[in-house]
Amino acid sequence: MSELFFAPCPRGLEPALATELAALRASGIVPGEGGVAFEGEIGLAYHANLESRIASRILWRVASAPYRNERDLHAFVHGIDWPCYFKPERTLRVDIAATRSPVASLEFATLRIKDAICDRFRDECGTRPSIDKRTPDIRVHAYLTEREATIYLDTSGEPLFKRGYRRDAEDAPLRENLAAGLLALAQWNPALPLLDPMCGSGTIVAEAAQIAACRAPGLGRTFGFQKLAWYDGPTWQRIRQRALDRVGETPHAISLFASDIAPAAVARTASTLRAAHVDAFVRVEAADVLARFAPAPEGLLLANPPYGVRLADTRQLATFYPRLGDALKRHFTGWTAGFFTGDLRLAKLIGLKPDRRIPLWNGAIECRLFLFRIVEGAMRR
Repeated sequence: MSELFFAPCPRGLEPALATELAALRASGIVPGEGGVAFEGEIGLAYHANLESRIASRILWRVASAPYRNERDLHAFVHGIDWPCYFKPERTLRVDIAATRSPVASLEFATLRIKDAICDRFRDECGTRPSIDKRTPDIRVHAYLTEREATIYLDTSGEPLFKRGYRRDAEDAPLRENLAAGLLALAQWNPALPLLDPMCGSGTIVAEAAQIAACRAPGLGRTFGFQKLAWYDGPTWQRIRQRALDRVGETPHAISLFASDIAPAAVARTASTLRAAHVDAFVRVEAADVLARFAPAPEGLLLANPPYGVRLADTRQLATFYPRLGDALKRHFTGWTAGFFTGDLRLAKLIGLKPDRRIPLWNGAIECRLFLFRIVEGAMRR
């Protein structure tokens, strides 16, 4: 039987996620704002969680119904057969999002949904799930529109961008699924040399190396579906083992490169790659982006340059961008250069004409992916 799913993702990556889900043999794919709806058998949740590099979560749609107020929400959610989805011993968290909802308080609506689930368990099982807002076994997501409420069960657990390899997750500005999305938008493939010359903590090259190694992004973690009633351990182990069997050996020739002017960033990138089990796929070195040379005659340079909110940072970047454009013209002819940034002045100050400007969001920050073809001769505006 076909089930309905929704995969949220960073805004701007919906078309790339739709392409990825199609490759996983999802059907009924409908990109929307902030995610992609799709259909498939329940087993597709195993594959989508394990293989998706761009999705933030895989949400399984349980039910939807019209509503007018919090009483309607309680009645609707209480009518769902929750004991058939998970055991009362599991811990629970409820999250809610809304667009033009008539309810006066989303916090109160969340409480009513949580009460409805717990009341249903108490009525049928004589006991109810405990609430755990930090590390719950089960996450229920409710989405309210002006007239309809939709309830999802989260099959992912922790967000899918938490691959399990990054040690500085709180400090790094670029999430893993956003880095993977940048690679997709730049149309990179493992046959093309890749350089991140401002590698920071190494997220871009770590994601590229996992692609080159055919390493599924979810191999190093567990998932929310393992706590649901329909979870089939032997089936999941077979799926996971097939993904493990695909992982490639160390390449004979390295075509992934990372560098940074800061020794601490070089060390962080090396640590990230080791934790991701792909350190053999990337050559990491200390180098100044303004002075280093291209490591191959052609390829993709992809970076997330620093951008600050302080006035001093703004002035420094206004000086840095023209020098960066000059360095690209001198040392990277034949390459495509891509810069993901929240500083929208980059395209003007770098002195090169972008071939593409792709709007994206990094959390609440409006960003762009600027792509430049670096050719001989003048490209200055």
